[in-house]
Amino acid sequence: MTGPRFTLVPVMDHEIHVTEWGDRSAPPLVMWHGLARTGRDFDELAAALSDEYFVICPDTIGRGLSSWSQDPEAEYSVEYYAGIAADLLDHYGFDRAAWLGTSLGGLIGMRLASGPHADRLTCLLINDIGPEVPAPAIERIVTYVGDAPVFSLVSEAETWLRAVYKPFGTASDAFWRRMARTSVRRMSDGRLTLHYDPRITIQFTASREELTSWDRFARITLPCHVFRGRDSDILPAEIMQLMQQRGPRPGVTEFDCGHAPNLSNPEDIAIVRQVLKDLS
Repeated sequence: MTGPRFTLVPVMDHEIHVTEWGDRSAPPLVMWHGLARTGRDFDELAAALSDEYFVICPDTIGRGLSSWSQDPEAEYSVEYYAGIAADLLDHYGFDRAAWLGTSLGGLIGMRLASGPHADRLTCLLINDIGPEVPAPAIERIVTYVGDAPVFSLVSEAETWLRAVYKPFGTASDAFWRRMARTSVRRMSDGRLTLHYDPRITIQFTASREELTSWDRFARITLPCHVFRGRDSDILPAEIMQLMQQRGPRPGVTEFDCGHAPNLSNPEDIAIVRQVLKDLS
């Protein structure tokens, strides 16, 4: 394992915090996190795969250590995030890279793979999201993301994360301790809250049309595979079945969890590694 290394990249008038793993001469792999998460969610997976890949895990603007938007209605959108992603590929000099995206990261990957930047990707791994997101699931997400909790102690944050992200499935105690450390920021009053701009949910109103993109999905020709939580409300079975009949007709691996598989366990990592090899 080589890493982690932390760097700040100037992109589209923002500063993007990126966690890097592995040798820069290895095949590139981009891992992009979910809506209210950070690139550090992939620590375990990226560390393991860094023996074969140069892995970058950016924090989306408004999350983690990346800058927050001064124009959230325009910039907290899949289209804008995809523009940042394309510029990051340029910054690193990646002609082509493999893409693994969880939830929002999957939407960004689909956006890239269905547009003028499709030739920049070698394959697309989508973790528990599709080209249509059910309305009840959106309402659930807006409720908990838009009302960020406040904690006095990091241990309190860990307890909260274990409860709210229980659908992530089985994970080690070390995973949850790391999640707590990388998911919070200190406020001016000394207390802690989650490491994102509460305004990130504006994309569900200002850019709601991005959450239904079957036309774009149908244009994807890249090798594609989907990881799905068996109990996921973001990617229910009926949407997954439609995905298998359209566009890239992806293969599917199901995990015994909800939204979204955490991909941190040794057996999960082995699956991801094999899928990457199969799609390359």
